[in-house]
Parts: sequence; structure tokens; C-alpha cells
Amino acid sequence: MNGLTVMVIDDEKTMRELVKTFLEKEGYTVVEASNGMDALFMIDKKVPDLLIVDVMMPYMDGFSFTKKVKSKYDLPLIFLSAKGEEWDKIHGLKLGGDDYIVKPFHPGELLARIESVLRRANHVSQRAERYTIGPLTLDIHSYKAVVDGVSLSLTLKEYELLSLLARNTGKVFSREQLLQSVWGEDYNGSERTVDTHIKTLRLKLKEHAPLIKTVWGIGYKFEV
Repeated sequence: MNGLTVMVIDDEKTMRELVKTFLEKEGYTVVEASNGMDALFMIDKKVPDLLIVDVMMPYMDGFSFTKKVKSKYDLPLIFLSAKGEEWDKIHGLKLGGDDYIVKPFHPGELLARIESVLRRANHVSQRAERYTIGPLTLDIHSYKAVVDGVSLSLTLKEYELLSLLARNTGKVFSREQLLQSVWGEDYNGSERTVDTHIKTLRLKLKEHAPLIKTVWGIGYKFEV
């Protein structure tokens, strides 16, 4: 066993079983989801090492799913699709897909693509264990934030909120987007939760509080 988990998201049961059977022979642990909504719920419970996503699915197509999952998790992702048009491939890759395979495909090709994507993802993750944005450094494995050499004492939600904003420097997030990305779609609290956490973060950032800017009528952004 190689210890890696692959999630296969496809509304066709036969396709899921085909991919699962082949990958399990190669030592992968495979979990299945028949649609994007179920997959998002499962990922929040346990994050896999790689996603294989069908483009055409009910409830939530593969592209819409990718937008949602990539807003919260930095996971390697391979699209599977019967649609081989160049526009679909380009669109999928622009959304954050690492590869795009057209059905039907040879199992050996899928395995080679998976191994290639995982090698690249591992290389990037090793280089990106720490992110430095202006005076702020984030350690993604220890959930630590350091400003000008001084560690901040943050709760998990405060760290996740700060990390999301800082790693998307200049991007404006609405309160609803922040609430969904950090607390999850099933959270029943109000958007005031975001305001409260932003206020606390600014207090802890002290003189660097202006790094988190309010965009009136919309939400917040991080800007150096």
C-alpha cells in the first residue's frame, strides 16, 4: 500500500468501480462520490490526496465543484470527461485542474497521469510549506502565523481566516464567501461571526492591522 487516498467523483457507477478496481491494485485507497455535493461533504470529513472529477454530473457539474473545493482546499485534481473540446480542457485547467483526461482512456494512462500530478503536487507542497506575504509568514503544517518574527496566538478559525485572505492577496471576499470557506456551508451562524473574527485578528496584528482592509459594502481583503 502506498498510503495515498484518491477520491473518484463520477455519477456513473461503472466508471467509479473501474477506476477503483484498477487503483486499488496499485496500492491506492479509493473513496467514491456520485456527485459534487456529496464529495464536498466527504472532503470536509477527511481530505484525500487527489481528486478525480467527472465534468458532467447532476446537481453540481465538475467545473462548479472545482471552484468550490479549490476555494477551501489546495488539492491536486484530474478531470475525466467525455467532452474533448479544447475549450473544456482550457477551462478546466484554468479553474485549477492539474490534468484533463478524455474518456475512454487506458487505465495505464490514468495511472501515469496520477503519478505525474502527485509528484508535482508533492514538489510544490515541499516548497510551499511556508508562505511569506509582506511581514506575515504562514506555516501551513503547524498552523502558525508570524509577523516580523513574533508568533501570533491565534485560534484555528482565526488562522484559517487569515490564511485564506493572505494567500489570496488583493482578492475581495464577501462575508458570505468567508463564512462558507472557513466555517462551512452547514454553519448556522450569522455573517457577524466574520466581523468579530476580523476585529480580533486586527487586534492581534497590532500595528499591522491595516493589512486586512475593509471593502465597504462587500467584505474584506488582505493587501500589503
